[in-house]
Amino acid sequence: MAKDRGSNDDYVRPIRRILVGGVVLFLFALFVLWRIDSPRAERFRAMLVDRFVPSMDWALVPVTNVAGMVEGFESYARIYEQNQELRRELQQMRAWREAALQLEQENAKLLDLNKVRLDPSLTFVTGVVLADSGSPFRQSVLLNVGARDGIRDGWATTDGLGLVGRISGVGQTTARVILLTDPGSRIPVTVQPSGQRGILAGDNSALPPVDFIEDLDMVRPGDRVVSSGDGGVFPAGLLVGQLVTGPDQRLRVRLSADYERLEFLRVLRSRPAEAISAPGGLIGPQLPSPGTLAQGEDATDG
Repeated sequence: MAKDRGSNDDYVRPIRRILVGGVVLFLFALFVLWRIDSPRAERFRAMLVDRFVPSMDWALVPVTNVAGMVEGFESYARIYEQNQELRRELQQMRAWREAALQLEQENAKLLDLNKVRLDPSLTFVTGVVLADSGSPFRQSVLLNVGARDGIRDGWATTDGLGLVGRISGVGQTTARVILLTDPGSRIPVTVQPSGQRGILAGDNSALPPVDFIEDLDMVRPGDRVVSSGDGGVFPAGLLVGQLVTGPDQRLRVRLSADYERLEFLRVLRSRPAEAISAPGGLIGPQLPSPGTLAQGEDATDG
């Protein structure tokens, strides 16, 4: 038995050396073939690639899967880093929120001590957008605030960046907001810095036009557009957007409000100013007439 095992080893070792030598020679010849710079060698290489590479797709499947796993792991690592960064920012936001609440309480105490009367037009009610109209012929959204919150028709709404629209229809717990892009929307605006006035008219597009501008030569694209306050519907100075030239060469407004993400809207409380009918109504209280004064003196003398 030992003799047979030794005889097998005597045969296996030379065969192994021959195979290893053959593989080395084949690889060396393949390397030399790929390094030869001649048209014939190029055609031969192309023939080898066309012959063997398409039939070896099965051998590339593990490599492709491994590459996909590596790419997925890198993506997961990036997502994890972004998640950690968002967590840190959330912690900072919570700290800032606490600081803001403390400052708000302190401000309220100081205002109460000083008996400061705030301008009602500067206060607002924040509502959540429940749904939009979903109609191509009507641009509006529904808020979860209504008459119970003191909401009235005609009040302006903003998203914190710019004017969005006005209240048109108030229920007990909800209110309808007509957007500036609605065809029924018409608001007076002022183009700054020239001070030219016009009317912003909705037309179901993202760039509503501005009509009836007094002097077109004094306005240019890039000018700031704000509400003018004419008619007493909206407070003056609310940012609407920026003046641009549309594809139809009409002056239009690129709205500052983000209409793609309307989640929360601020309803601005705007009450009409007190009317002054007499020239001296703003200076002091109305004085009694001479006849009333004379009657009062007679009563005193009596």
